[in-house]
Amino acid sequence: MGIVSQEAIKQFQALMDQVDEPLKITFQNVHQGYLVETFGRFLRAREWNVVKAHKMLIDCLNWRVQNEIDNILAKPILSIELYRGLRDSQLIGLSGYSREGMPVFAIAVGLSTFDKASVHYYVQSHIQINEYRDRVILPSASKKYGKPITMCVKVLDMTGLKLSALSHIKLLTIISTVDDLNYPEKTSTYYIVNAPYIFSACWKVVKPLLQERTRRKVQVLSGCGTDELLKIMDYESLPRFCKREGSGSSRHSQNGSDNCFSLDHHFHQQLYDYIKQQSFINESVQPIKQGSFHVDVPEPAAEGTQIAKTIEYELNKFGNGNGVSDSLGGLKINGD
Repeated sequence: MGIVSQEAIKQFQALMDQVDEPLKITFQNVHQGYLVETFGRFLRAREWNVVKAHKMLIDCLNWRVQNEIDNILAKPILSIELYRGLRDSQLIGLSGYSREGMPVFAIAVGLSTFDKASVHYYVQSHIQINEYRDRVILPSASKKYGKPITMCVKVLDMTGLKLSALSHIKLLTIISTVDDLNYPEKTSTYYIVNAPYIFSACWKVVKPLLQERTRRKVQVLSGCGTDELLKIMDYESLPRFCKREGSGSSRHSQNGSDNCFSLDHHFHQQLYDYIKQQSFINESVQPIKQGSFHVDVPEPAAEGTQIAKTIEYELNKFGNGNGVSDSLGGLKINGD
């Protein structure tokens, strides 16, 4: 770490020593004992500007307090049928670990339908996976490997990506806004695999809009990316859609325990059981409420809105403007 970085972190630490107690409490769930790494994440997200990074972190902590994010892992989605529907339509799972110890999350972008529940349930589920990753998965990996592990790897499968993705832009904008503002720099690399032409066309126009720091993280691999991914992880940790050419994602498997998207996979079983256990602990204090856990989401940054509109424009070109929904016409995140 350079002298400039060390000085910036020292200044950041001094500013955080002055925050109120409620923010200090929720900050513990953010840093998990890795203060330097956490300050570094927020500083990188704001180009090492201490004032801007401090504001970003304070806004994040206020968001956590106002939305009771510290308690979200004690807020189960009570209907197992509804939760299974979420897992079958929001395709994300932990496939394994890189050789450096980073968790590998597989995401089937093209085949996620987001059609089994309201937006609020999908946002709740996404934040719960984030919090479980940060409070359980990453600390456990850090302990196992004997070093701070504060980031993950994501492998995004574009199999099945088509014009219907337009209907998901609003939800995906909400999720990306939550991540950008409150979970910055948690992903070391995004690997894109099984990319159809429609993705390549969108990527060509979106790439110049991204910050250089973000562009460096995105690697578009040939085919299902097996050879490249095997350079950073063992075969057992490969997402199923990367294990053979043309395999693609699948919502279902004859053996659900082998499908990291499935509720029957050990990762989702452990996550679901953990949330139920935490809810039982808290139930004596406050009864569990039915319904989804609503979270306020700030308006996306101008860059995010521009990217979303650009993607919509490119997808509309493929549909020749016929019957494709104007999904961003009234984009409004707060109170939705």
